[in-house]
Formats: sequence, C-alpha cells, structure tokens
Amino acid sequence: MLPSTVNLVQILKRPEGKTLEFKRDLSSPDGALKTIVAFANTSGGTLLVGVEDRTRHVRGVPDALDLEERVASLISDRISPRLVPEIEILPWRRSQVLALQVHPSPCRPHHLIREGSTTGVYVRVGSTNRRADAELIDELRRYARGEGFDEQPMPGLDSEAIDFRAASESFSPVRALARRDLETLRLVTEHQGRKVPTVGGMILFGRERERHFPDAWIQAGRFAGTDKSHILDRAEIRSIPARGVEEAVAFVQKHAWHSAAIGATRRKDRWSVPPEAVREAVINAVVHADYAQRGAPIRLSIFDDRLEIENPGLLPFGLTIEDLPRGVSKLRNRVIGRVFQALGLIEQWGSGVQRMSAACHAAGLPAPVFEEIATRFRVTITTTRVGPRVVEDTDRAILDALGGANGLATSEIAAAIGLSPRATRTRLARLVGRGLVREIGTGPQDPRRRYFPAEQGPV
Repeated sequence: MLPSTVNLVQILKRPEGKTLEFKRDLSSPDGALKTIVAFANTSGGTLLVGVEDRTRHVRGVPDALDLEERVASLISDRISPRLVPEIEILPWRRSQVLALQVHPSPCRPHHLIREGSTTGVYVRVGSTNRRADAELIDELRRYARGEGFDEQPMPGLDSEAIDFRAASESFSPVRALARRDLETLRLVTEHQGRKVPTVGGMILFGRERERHFPDAWIQAGRFAGTDKSHILDRAEIRSIPARGVEEAVAFVQKHAWHSAAIGATRRKDRWSVPPEAVREAVINAVVHADYAQRGAPIRLSIFDDRLEIENPGLLPFGLTIEDLPRGVSKLRNRVIGRVFQALGLIEQWGSGVQRMSAACHAAGLPAPVFEEIATRFRVTITTTRVGPRVVEDTDRAILDALGGANGLATSEIAAAIGLSPRATRTRLARLVGRGLVREIGTGPQDPRRRYFPAEQGPV
C-alpha cells in the first residue's frame, strides 16, 4: 500500500535520502527517471512530485490524473527492463501530490534506454543518484542471479593455489582442518570436472592472494589532529584476513590509549574506544568489502577525536543505513562470512552492528555513525564521551575483586564473585573486549593467565 494522507505528513518530516526524493514538478523528467531507476536498482524508495526538495513545501500538481498517465508512459517508454512502480494521487489540503512507490527490483540492473545498458544504469547513494560503473553493474547482475563474487570459481588455478597449511593454522584453535573441508567451506569448488579455488578461498588463504587481489589488505594510519594533513604512524596489514583483523585491532590499541601517571609505580591506562567495537567494525569491513572493486584497500584511520574504518562497496542492495541498528543484515561475501563464522569471529548474522553500538554505549560514547560515500562504506566511532561508563553489578564485583597489584586467575575471580569458572570466563572476555580489564598471559590456554583492571596493569 502507498502512503495515505496521514502518512504523507510523516514523510514530509523526513529529509531526502536513500529511499526518498521530492520533485517540485516534472517539467524536466530526466532527473525523476534517474531516481526511479536508482531506487529499483538499490533499495527501493518513494518519489513525491509536487513537493519542493529543499524546503519540503507542498506546491501540489495541476491535472494529477493527466500527470499520472504521463509518468506511467515515460517509465514504460524510457526504462528497461520493464518497470511498474505503484502510482497514487494523494490529496493535500486544496492540492494533490503524485506519489510513486518503487520496490527493489528482481530484474536488476535497470537502465535509461536513451543512455544505454552500460552508461544508463544508476544506483542510489545517500540522497543522490550515481551512475554505476562496470564493476557495480556486474554486482547488480550477480545479485539478481543470487550469486556472490567470492563464490565464483577461478578456473585458471588449481586447488593447490590454496595454502592448506595457512588455513589449518587459522583453524587450529577451533578444530583440525581436513582437506575435504576446503570444499565444504567453499574455499574450493568443482568447475568443469576440476577442483579450483573460489575467489573467497584465494582472498582468505591464497598462496598468491596479493597478485590476484592486490587491494585485499588493510591500510592503517594514525593522524595528528582531526584531518589527514599530518600522519604520525602507518601500517600496511597484508596478512591473511583472519590474522589481519587482529593486527588491525592491535594497531588501534597501540594508538588509542589515554594514559595518566598515578604515583611513582602505577599508571592508569584506558581505551579511548572499546576494543569490542573496533573488532566488530574491522570484521564487518573485511566480510562486507566489495573485492571486485580495484584501486583502494580497506582503510583504518585514527584521529584525535574519532576512529574511521572504511571498506570498498556500498551496502548490499536492498539494505539501508536505517536497517543496520535493527540487526538486518545481508551478506555480500558468503565464503568469507562462512569461514569467519567457523573461526568464531562472527557470532550471529546481523548482530555485529548491535554489539558495536552496545559497546560504545557501555563506554559512554555516542553510537557509531554509518555512511555510504561514493562507492565505499564508512563506520565512524567518536572517542569523545557523552556519558559515564555503564557497568553491571556483577561486572562491578569483578572489577572490585581485581584491586590487587598481582592480578587474579579465573578461578580466584569466580570464587570471589560466586559464579562458575565458565560463566566468569564469559564475563571476563566481555570486560576485556570493552577495555575495562587487561588479560596477561601467553594465550587463551595459558593456565597461569591473570587479569588486571585496565586502570592498573602489572608494573
């Protein structure tokens, strides 16, 4: 159903965006037709004719029935494949508004016939229509076929192009990896009677991954001030993605401590951004990057007042910025996502953004900001607090128990707070992720691993 007059009032309160545009009239219909194509190719949307785009003043349209027929003819004659939006005339005081509801199309990509199938394809980025390049058109076609770029076979290679040793080492903390698992995980696939690597397999564990995907790496930088005019430190993280996530988080950890001396032997260290939020943002960037794009890697930028993590690729088609906090998720890279889930890096589809937001809230920080910029997606985490840290009673009891200078083992903490060691480990992992507790040991299996409050590490 199209919006009623009551809903029109609500729509007029919203600014133009990815799924909404206002047009004063259709004296020049080209802009409206581009919007209709972009809506159909991206996430759908509503076009209101008879409303000024900047002021949102309702001017109405004369001869609404004639305009409705004209619009239907323009869409039929000038857009291919055939597109049939819902069109309704909405009364507004003494005038009328023409509303077009365009749904995400299963027949992507649509294009303007006059401009052709290679230059007449448009997508919606924010409140603008952007002409799609060849890579974006290919992605639209794959999406319409239900295919993912990282699932595609690489027929010029054989299965030995996958570094089985690197894959086994990545899986060793989780389980032993057998060669048959490469096919189950879709790291390799059957193609014309041969087993060949998939795109995702090469990105994750390819022996010559950089030769085939030169932009599948993370560029990290720490900048002085609030812009990129002066860089203090940089790193090129070219490890396999699972290891690259840890290296990216470590780079942030290196530069995101706010420290203050306390006496002669103790120091107070605190993350300016919660590690859990950083980890989720980096994982999302790696899993959802569009590796078909060439020319720019994933970028991680640390400024005095914020952290930005940016990956190539818009949101998957059909998804909007407003969907993200609600846990709505569409996976672009199914192979990479499946492997990351098997490695325990992803807990549940669609929950990463919610965990990121919860970690920021618990740290007293604003919610992360999500943006589509050109053909890239950016997450910004502001490091200026807007409220106090939020700590539950049980977590507060753990922090109180960790008051000594020597730290405590899991069993000692469990005894102090009256929980089982397993439940205590879960809470400790969460507190480490929030940057409230520091873990000292050789690894997760170290029996002598000890925990300290972040305000007081071992000296």
